[in-house]
Amino acid sequence: MDGVHFASDAMNPRDVGHRAMAANLSDVAAMGARPVLATIALGVSDAIDEDWILACYRGLDALARANRTSIVGGDIVRAQAAFLSITIVGEVRRSNLKRRSGGRPGHVLATTGPLGASRAGLELTRRSLDLDDAARAAAEEAFARPRPRLAEGTWLAASGHVHAMMDCSDGLSTDLGRLASASGCGATVESVPIAPAAAAVAAAAGGDAFDYALNGGEDFELLVAVGARAFSHLAQRFAVRFGRPLERVGTLDAEPGLRLRVPEMEPRDLKPRGWDHLAG
Repeated sequence: MDGVHFASDAMNPRDVGHRAMAANLSDVAAMGARPVLATIALGVSDAIDEDWILACYRGLDALARANRTSIVGGDIVRAQAAFLSITIVGEVRRSNLKRRSGGRPGHVLATTGPLGASRAGLELTRRSLDLDDAARAAAEEAFARPRPRLAEGTWLAASGHVHAMMDCSDGLSTDLGRLASASGCGATVESVPIAPAAAAVAAAAGGDAFDYALNGGEDFELLVAVGARAFSHLAQRFAVRFGRPLERVGTLDAEPGLRLRVPEMEPRDLKPRGWDHLAG
């Protein structure tokens, strides 16, 4: 929705399309599925023109094609604010299907990558900062053109040691609480992996890289619950397969609620501070 998820007057329309498709593909990845087809409902406002629409669709189509997904139809309507509503159909073996509710006390929690780079990229849309080219490019790419973790999702889903999975789209503090609650557990966060771009932007902006990674959202990494005895071996295989670590962030607990137990920080209860779709 224009003005909520993107700003049509400040963003490249091709990136708007890419981000919208990426968010939906990420939901498919989080179930361990592979995408097959998509439909798109487009709301057209007075703020956008035909060139904007065509550029947006190029972003949608390019990412869909890159992930072997066919756009097969949809709808178009006049609207007070421009919007994109995407439905993706995916396929997964029943034995590989992963939900949020499969976690149990003692399971290790991990993400498929470090967090906070997208939040850093958002900061760059708000103000100019003195950054080196590599950090700027990484932050802008993470925000404007995120990559859904489809290959990682199907790989993890094929393991019987992965018991729950979801994407980390609304911030680790919020999404971890959702997975823990669905699994009838609490959770303890022991480490928060911070993307280098998040650290660089936060330093330049006078911000908090830890907060970017814990609460920023839209990183679209996968959050998984893995059997404790199998985690080390699974993480080694993941690193070989994808060339980066499976980042351990904590454990599921029998005790309800979320707790932060990060070295060199005062232990405290963890309050979700990521994106809330129903907040006013």
